[in-house]
Amino acid sequence: MKFIYLLMILFFSFSISHANDLRYETSPYLLQHASNPVNWHVWSDKTFALAKKENKPVFVSIGYSTCHWCHKMAEESFENKEIAKLLNKYFISIKIDKEEMPHLDSLYQALHKKLNNHPAGWPINIFMSNKKEVFYMSAYIQPYSSKEYSGLDTLVPSLYKRYISHELDGEIQKIKDLSKKQNKKTDIKLSKQTLIDSINKEWDDLSYGFGETTKFPEVSKIHLMLDLKMYDKAKEVLDAMAMHGLYDHVDGGFFRYSTDVDWEIPHFEKMLYNQAELIGLYSRAYKIYKKDLYKKIVIETIDMTKRKFGEADLFYSASDASIDGHEGKYFVFSMLEVKNALAKNRYKKELNLALDNSIDGNMVHLDFQTTSRPKGYAEFINELKKIRSKREYPFIDKKINTAWNALMIEALFQASFIDEKYKTQAKRSLTKLNEIMFNKGKLHHQAIANNPPSKDVFLEDYAFMISALLREYEVTKNEFKLEFAKYLLENIYYNFYRDGVWYADEDRNVKADLVDVHYTSALGKMLQNLQEMYEITADEKYKSLLDDSMKTLKSNLQKNQANTPSLARVYLKFYK
Repeated sequence: MKFIYLLMILFFSFSISHANDLRYETSPYLLQHASNPVNWHVWSDKTFALAKKENKPVFVSIGYSTCHWCHKMAEESFENKEIAKLLNKYFISIKIDKEEMPHLDSLYQALHKKLNNHPAGWPINIFMSNKKEVFYMSAYIQPYSSKEYSGLDTLVPSLYKRYISHELDGEIQKIKDLSKKQNKKTDIKLSKQTLIDSINKEWDDLSYGFGETTKFPEVSKIHLMLDLKMYDKAKEVLDAMAMHGLYDHVDGGFFRYSTDVDWEIPHFEKMLYNQAELIGLYSRAYKIYKKDLYKKIVIETIDMTKRKFGEADLFYSASDASIDGHEGKYFVFSMLEVKNALAKNRYKKELNLALDNSIDGNMVHLDFQTTSRPKGYAEFINELKKIRSKREYPFIDKKINTAWNALMIEALFQASFIDEKYKTQAKRSLTKLNEIMFNKGKLHHQAIANNPPSKDVFLEDYAFMISALLREYEVTKNEFKLEFAKYLLENIYYNFYRDGVWYADEDRNVKADLVDVHYTSALGKMLQNLQEMYEITADEKYKSLLDDSMKTLKSNLQKNQANTPSLARVYLKFYK
C-alpha cells in the first residue's frame, strides 16, 4: 500500500512539474498545451513584465484546438523536451487561442501578409521583443533544421543571440515601418463594372472560385457576385462546392477548405462559421435559382450542425480533422467499403460514372463530377452512413462563441422560408445567446461548458449579434429586437470607434480589418448593419456614421475592389 501511495505522489509531482500557466485556463486549445514541457504563459501585461524583468524576448504561437498543423507542431516541437529546453532558456513563450483573441490573430496575420504577400494560416509563430516589437514571423516551423529549412533547434538560439547583440534592431525598425505603411492612393475608379472586372480577373474558369492552390468558400465574394447579377459564374461555384469534395455527402455540412484547386480534397475540419455562412448563401441561391439541390444542402447542413454542434439551443465552435493524428480518418472510406455500398444499387453504373474517387492509398473521399445528384445517390449515401455510424467522431471544441452563434442564428432566420421550424429555432437560440452572453449592459465573447462567459468582447461579437437581431426583426417585426440592436449600436460606437476608424477590440489597440476570406469581415458586417438600420429607421445618425466610415475606407475599396466584398456590397447598395 505504501508503495502504491509513493507511486501516486511521484506521478502527481511529475504532472505538476510539467504543467505550465495554461492549466488555469478554460480554452480547450490552451488546455491541450497545459502539460507541455514548454513553460507557456498567457498574453497579458504580467507576462510581458516578466519578460522585461528577465531581459528575454518573447515567442508567441497562435493556433486553435481543431487545427491539424497546430497539433503537428505541438507533437513535434512543444512536446519535445529538447526544443522546450531551448524555448524556456532563451524566450518567454506565450500561447494564444485565436478564437479567444481574434483581434491579435488578425493583427499578426495582416502583418505576415505585408511581409510575405500571403497570410500565415495556423499556427502562426511570432518572435518579438519584450516591448512587442516583431523581428521574425513564420507559419509551421519544423523542430530540427534541414538543408532546405531552418528548425527551432537552430532558429531559437540564433534569434536570441542576434536580438541580445542588437543585430535585429534594423529588422525590428523595418517591420515597424511596414506595419504603419498606408495603402497608396489609386486612380482606379470604383463602379459596378470595375467590381465585375476584379472578380473576372481572379476567377478560375476551369475549376471555378478563387485560388491557385487551395480554395476557400469565399461566401462574401459569392454574395457580391449575386448582387452584381453574375448568376452563371456564381452557379458554377455553388454547384462545385455542393457536389465535389468540400461537401460532406454522408453527414452533411461543409469542410473548411479544399486543399486543391478543383474542390476535390478537403481539409476535414468543420467550423461553425462555415456552416452558418454557407446555409445563408445556399438559402439565397435557392430563392434565385429554384434548384432543389440547394434546398437539400440547406436542410442537411442545418441538420448536421444541430446534431454535431448543437447543445441547449446553442452551437459549439468546431470539430477536428484528425483522430489520433490521422487526418480524415472518420470521413474517408476504403475502396472495399465503397464497392460494397454500391453493390446492390440499381444505379451502380451511373454512380460510378459520376463519382470521382479521390484516392490516398486505398482511401476514398466522395467527390461527384456532376452538377446535381445522380440517380441512386440517396441509397448509396445511406449505406455509407451505416459504416460511419460505427466510428468515433473527431474532437469537438465546445466553446460557445458569441459571433459564430449569432452567424448561425442569422442563417436559421434566412432559411426559415424553407421551413418555419428554423424561425422557431432561431428565436430560441437568440434568446438563449442573449441570456448567457449579455449581462451588466454588455456582451461577452465566449463561454465554455459550465463556466461563466469570459474574455473581452470584440467588434465581431457586436456586429454579428446586431445582424442576427435585425434578421429576427425582418422576419417577425419584433420591435424589442430592433430596440436592442439600437442599444448595441450605441454601445459599439462608444467603445470601438474613434475619428472615422473602427477597432477590433475595446481597448482600441487593433484596427478592424476587411478580410473576408474565412468569414465575413466584422467591419464589413458593421457597415451593413448601419446601412440596414438607416433604411429601417431613416435616422440620419446612422447614415452620418456610415458616410464617415466610408470616407476612411473608400481608398481601400478602390485598391482592392472585389477583394473587400462585404464593403463592396455596402458601396453597391448605397453609394453607386
